[in-house]
Amino acid sequence: MSENEPTPHEQPEPRRPDPQRPEPKTPQAEPRRALPPEASSPEPPSPTAGRPHGAESGPGGPAEPEMTGRQRLVAGLWPPRVTRAQLIVAVLLFVLGLGLAIQVRSTNDNSALRGARQEDLVRILDELDDRTQRLEAEKARLEDQRTELVNSSDQAEEARKQTLEKERQLGILAGTVAAQGPGITLTIDDGAGAVEPDMLLDAVQELRAAGAEAIQVNDARIVADTYISGEAGDIEVDGRKISAPYRFKVIGKPQDLEPALNIPGGVVQTLEKEQATAAVTRSEKIVVDALRPAERPHYARSSSQ
Repeated sequence: MSENEPTPHEQPEPRRPDPQRPEPKTPQAEPRRALPPEASSPEPPSPTAGRPHGAESGPGGPAEPEMTGRQRLVAGLWPPRVTRAQLIVAVLLFVLGLGLAIQVRSTNDNSALRGARQEDLVRILDELDDRTQRLEAEKARLEDQRTELVNSSDQAEEARKQTLEKERQLGILAGTVAAQGPGITLTIDDGAGAVEPDMLLDAVQELRAAGAEAIQVNDARIVADTYISGEAGDIEVDGRKISAPYRFKVIGKPQDLEPALNIPGGVVQTLEKEQATAAVTRSEKIVVDALRPAERPHYARSSSQ
């Protein structure tokens, strides 16, 4: 047994207090004092206390009623909030719609035959067939001439005859020689002075397409290089002034020339819209005697020389 360990019968001495060291004081809870009723802090009232249902008050304004679903929809749509992208898309759609409208209108204006009667359509088809037959006949005639030149014993004499015949034909087309034959007379009376030069030009083009071989307007011969200028009431053909009534003398097949002018939306109807009258008369003998001076080309030469 160690010397420092206490024996079982010995009790440790109690610790004596040091007179110079004060004893620590144990803190004691102070008794709670009751506050007076008026000093107690009441619970703050709720922001919505005493407010009617459906009303809200802003920080500096009076209460506003709650918006309905329709009112919120209207407020979201108006005033519109347009962005730059939406504005560009709207402009592009407008331009696209305008272009489609113009195209549809142009298509309707150029389709005058849609409302034509069945008889008119049949007549137009007959004109196309006649034109095809004329071209086929011209082709056959040229082939016959070639055959005659090849098979003729006196090819020089045959060539001379064909050359003279070709010269007469070209003279008629060039307007240097007079011509006669069956055809029509188109008389345009412009009392209101509303007929424009392009209307007369349309009549010339329509007659050419129908197979006209010689055309004369008043005292002016119409050829390949003829031009019509001026304005309504003051029209010139190749620089020569002509006045109403405008009289067309046309040599060709009357059965083709007259229907070409009377088709729906054609020359006659266009002139009638301008308060002008157009009369077409068939004849077995039309004389085209207005001549043009023969002009020698300045630069073109025959390639056979």
